[in-house]
Parts: sequence; structure tokens; C-alpha cells
Amino acid sequence: MTARQTDDLYVRYMEAFSASSEHTTNCPACQAGESCVQGEPIHERFARFQDAYNERQSKRQR
Repeated sequence: MTARQTDDLYVRYMEAFSASSEHTTNCPACQAGESCVQGEPIHERFARFQDAYNERQSKRQR
């Protein structure tokens, strides 16, 4: 029996989620729903990976 292959997209998606969550936890502006210079690229990266992962999942269900 072989080990299951790591899903690289999922791993990157979860890393981006973690970074986004951690930043928001420590950033009053992001907690208030405002943009901040440091948080914007972090949240954008998470959104891109989330979109890519969801798109792939929807294609698998068709």
C-alpha cells in the first residue's frame, strides 16, 4: 500500500488561510473590515487559493 499523494493546492490553500487568520488576529484594521498595507496581499493570496481550490472541487463533482 502506498501513501496518499499530498494535495499541493490544498496545502497552499490552508497555509494561506492560516496566514490570513493570523494576520487578522493581530491587526485591528483587518478586524474592523478595513484594508491595511500588510494584510492586503496576504488576504488576496488566500482568496486566490480558495477560488482555485473551490473551482477544482466543483470540476471534480461534475
